[in-house]
Amino acid sequence: MLFPTSLVGSYPQPDWLIDRERLAGRFPPRVRARELWRVGAEYLEQAQRDATRLAIRDQELVGLDIITDGEIRRESYSNRFATALDGVDIENPGTAPDRSGHPNQVPRVVGPIRRRRAVEVEDLGFLRANTERTIKITVPGPFTMSQQAQDDYYPDQEGLAFAYAEAVNEEIKDLFAAGADIVQLDEPYLQARPEKARRFGVPVLNRALDGVIGTTAVHICFGYAAIIHERPAGYSFLPELADTRCDQISVETAQSNLDCAVLSALHDKTVILGVLDLSDAMIDTPEQVAARVRRALKYVPPERVVLAPDCGMKYLPRDAAFGKLQAMTHAACHLRAEHGG
Repeated sequence: MLFPTSLVGSYPQPDWLIDRERLAGRFPPRVRARELWRVGAEYLEQAQRDATRLAIRDQELVGLDIITDGEIRRESYSNRFATALDGVDIENPGTAPDRSGHPNQVPRVVGPIRRRRAVEVEDLGFLRANTERTIKITVPGPFTMSQQAQDDYYPDQEGLAFAYAEAVNEEIKDLFAAGADIVQLDEPYLQARPEKARRFGVPVLNRALDGVIGTTAVHICFGYAAIIHERPAGYSFLPELADTRCDQISVETAQSNLDCAVLSALHDKTVILGVLDLSDAMIDTPEQVAARVRRALKYVPPERVVLAPDCGMKYLPRDAAFGKLQAMTHAACHLRAEHGG
């Protein structure tokens, strides 16, 4: 199929499950933020499972071809995995600057980073049991986690990043063994910290993907539209990803009006193309979405394009997210008709 459609990862959590106003009024949590949940601990897992079913069903109703669990169980894309590792003191967190430069509480690394157990395999199994469509699950990338931690153990951030890469590699292999079709590594800090990314970002990513058999993606972005409003005209770290072992690269183009010429540098990679503007709740039209895709088709052939939102759909009202995804699937239908797919 040409122009398959997918979420990047997240989908809005219901208001009855999480305090969405409180979530949107702070920077994304890097340590656990249990105070965000509206449901008591004794019923939280049940409520999260129910909300995940709703997210899966919404994706099927709008016609997405690739389904995620919506990251419904997560307070942020990274903290569920990063705080489950050995070597991290989550009771006494550290601080590190977020991508906007503000100090944020983060995991404090006090010993060797090791994965004591599979973190997301149960989530993956629940997703697999609730849809027959292609499924994708996301894992925070090792470079990004190294930038979202206070390191009190390793001699430098490169060593820390490689330690995270070992843990991520184990998780990815377990996720494919459990039935994942696609595993995506979220690496927004490759864009936010380009100088460090050029020093060790690609080797770290390749270590995380070493020996992995299955379709893998790397997602980079400019930050959540709900929190970071200004978008640069282009990526500070993107062509370098042509040298990674991943199969797909996820980028944003809608809100930034990205010059898509840079995509030609990704050679044979499939491009997960962000084509929904998430800076407000206004529903994009199918014509707008299709026009954004056509800009990229000058540089990437149709058979290597997946349609997706820009980053941060979880901050939208649920009806707006649903409507935007409908526009995207309608645009995909128009584009398939144009290209015989």
